Amino acid sequence: MKAIQKGFTLVEIAIVLVIIGLLLGGILKGQEMITQAKIKNVVADFSGISAAYYGYQDRYRAIPGDDPNAGTRWASAGSGNGDGVVAGTYNDPTCPVTVAPSTTTPSTTPESCLWWDDLRRSGFVAGNGGKQPFNAVAGLLGVQTGNAGGSTALGGFSGLIVCSANLPDKIAIAVDTQMDDGMIATGTVRGQLQTAPNPTISNTADSIPYAETGTNTYTLCRSL
Repeated sequence: MKAIQKGFTLVEIAIVLVIIGLLLGGILKGQEMITQAKIKNVVADFSGISAAYYGYQDRYRAIPGDDPNAGTRWASAGSGNGDGVVAGTYNDPTCPVTVAPSTTTPSTTPESCLWWDDLRRSGFVAGNGGKQPFNAVAGLLGVQTGNAGGSTALGGFSGLIVCSANLPDKIAIAVDTQMDDGMIATGTVRGQLQTAPNPTISNTADSIPYAETGTNTYTLCRSL
């Protein structure tokens, strides 16, 4: 006698669909929590660097990286030239893991690299050496003065700026909104649409507003 194969009942199908819906909802909620954590991390980076900068200035009466007395204060450190400018770029690829003592003053190591070495030696930032740290999405985090070439960066920054690269659109928009005006080309936080990882900062501000496409990536810079 041939057995009759039974299919799923509507109740069983409904239970399966509910379980799938709960799983998908949990995954999406988890992804959103991860994104929010990254946003808070990026905001904390900007705030922490600003606090370290002002703490160093208050203690040593000098700008980290540009400090002409760093080589005297720490025997193995390099010294800046004390001109009030942090020379070099936030993304300088030559920043060394270990800063060797220089026989010349100022040091041959770019001041944007010495910035990190000075802050680490003074205890304001964790770690050792002059290599730039990474943000929560593996983008470089660094400093420079203006566009490091004598012109204004992003159409408005001529002084010290801290830049955080490789930020996905959702994170970049949220950070700018939380810390400033949410506009790409104005305020104390400005954005630049990336075409390559850790890009050099442009002289001019971006003319196209932030766009959350799911693929856009931005570099954000904040005036110190």
